Amino acid sequence: MPIKKFQILAINPGSTSTKIAFYENEECIVSENLQHSAEELQPFVRKPMPAQLDFRLKKIKSFCDQNQIDLNECTAIVGRGGLLQPLKSGTYQVNARMLADLHAAKRGEHASNLGAMLAGKLVHGTTALACIVDPVSVDELQPVARLSGLQGMDRECLSHALNTKAIAKRFAKETEKDYAALRLIVAHLGSGISISAHEKGRMIDVTNPRDEGAFSPERAGSVPVMPLVELCFSGQFTQKEIVDKLFKEGGLYSYCGTKDIRQLMALRNENDTLAALVFDAMVYQISKEIGAMASVLSGEVDAILLTGGMAKSAEIVTGIRERTAWIAPVSVFAGEEELQALTEGALRVLRREEPILEYV
Repeated sequence: MPIKKFQILAINPGSTSTKIAFYENEECIVSENLQHSAEELQPFVRKPMPAQLDFRLKKIKSFCDQNQIDLNECTAIVGRGGLLQPLKSGTYQVNARMLADLHAAKRGEHASNLGAMLAGKLVHGTTALACIVDPVSVDELQPVARLSGLQGMDRECLSHALNTKAIAKRFAKETEKDYAALRLIVAHLGSGISISAHEKGRMIDVTNPRDEGAFSPERAGSVPVMPLVELCFSGQFTQKEIVDKLFKEGGLYSYCGTKDIRQLMALRNENDTLAALVFDAMVYQISKEIGAMASVLSGEVDAILLTGGMAKSAEIVTGIRERTAWIAPVSVFAGEEELQALTEGALRVLRREEPILEYV
């Protein structure tokens, strides 16, 4: 029996780019990282994300025209999921409720909020399915993981769920095992770092890169509470400036003035003692968070999976492996295959391997 061919357009909007790819089943036919210059984005400064919709749609349609992609022939158009209400892992059809929540930015403004909006616009007048896969708000925390230690301030579950879930499932497939039967720790190492524990096919605990965990190239991670309180009430900074310090000017940038891990490594190799210390501290903190997730799984861990851009660094991988290999074997899936992950999520629904979920 011939294999049914599905044509899928996958879209991953970022703050200064729109990554897009056209797939026939699992095969990527063409892809491009559409960069948006500061000049192009200037009209949208201090405006909500939906203001960029027409601009991004024009770029995507131009890509389709240049590559002879007929949207009427697409089976599905899948966008990266944004800051939605807490929900379980899976593939969700874009609906009016989802679009309303994203337009209202109920959980915050983020470029990923555009994913569902773009998919919804592009399927108009076609028979294609508009969907998203594993948005950052996937929440499968076990109840005991929600308490923070302060009444009324529960831990919030936001993470790199799309890449994390895809890598966990890819590892299961490559090892010919059932993802739901594995006990895994997945460390996403990018501009933000999230480390998660997986059991019975669920992400039962995770370090939210907006609130906690290891510091990263630009995020502070967990910081001492009292000095932070004093900083907030010092009168020297606005709320936005404090937030920027934590999320845009923290981590490597705070110590070394760079967010580029390659520049940090170059400084370290030139015997810069501060760069060496900061590198060691980041690896130390990542490893410590992995160790914490091992305790979540009661020490019964089948594998530790490293993914994201920083997993391309042999020095980082070696440093983490030296501190954590005693817990479980460490496997590396360097980079971020988010467009592929989006496509795989759409295919699971199109092939009826999983149900399409409704956002309510």
